Amino acid sequence: MDGDVKSHQARERPAPQARTRRTQAAVVAAARTLFLTRGYAATTIEAISDLSETPQPTVYRLFSSKLGILKAVLDVSIAGDDQAIAMAERPQVRALVADPDPESTLAGFAALLREVLARTAPVHRILEDAARSDRDAASLLAEIARQRHDGQRRVVRSLARGGALRAGLRERDAADIVHALASPEVYRLLVEDRGWTGERYEQWLTSILIDQLLRGGTGRPR
Repeated sequence: MDGDVKSHQARERPAPQARTRRTQAAVVAAARTLFLTRGYAATTIEAISDLSETPQPTVYRLFSSKLGILKAVLDVSIAGDDQAIAMAERPQVRALVADPDPESTLAGFAALLREVLARTAPVHRILEDAARSDRDAASLLAEIARQRHDGQRRVVRSLARGGALRAGLRERDAADIVHALASPEVYRLLVEDRGWTGERYEQWLTSILIDQLLRGGTGRPR
């Protein structure tokens, strides 16, 4: 009987890995709230610890530093979850790259970007603010931009391989155009500052990317 009770308790007790993930998620959620309400500089590890109900030593063990926490907040915001799967390997992104229809590829890219930027744009602004006075934050900002450019270039490469790019448009230049138009800064300008809806932003981005990148594009927003 005693053995049955112990076995039942063991089944109910969460595995260490599951407990760690829950703790990480609690810290990330608390940090996001504090970063957005107080700003990066004014948010302390102590405050994150208190709000997440996680001891400070555990916070440091899991994330090393406040910047490490901000990176985790960004990672979760970009992916939409805490799964250890790179964006390039996620089904939605793989489907974009494999789509033989270039207009469908760009429409899907714009839809995905709308979802991602709705989650990441506020946090990206926090990182930009931190980067002005923190060298490590500046390095992280540059790395995020590099990763974003690499991901966008995968989409452009799929268009180039299919012969869909405008005549005379080099793959490198096409990737630069995407990098500029699909940036967090442009999203914030249109959606947060000018009050565009996410749907309007997605439609605009789809239209302008098709016009600027693909054969037969006019260069005029539709």
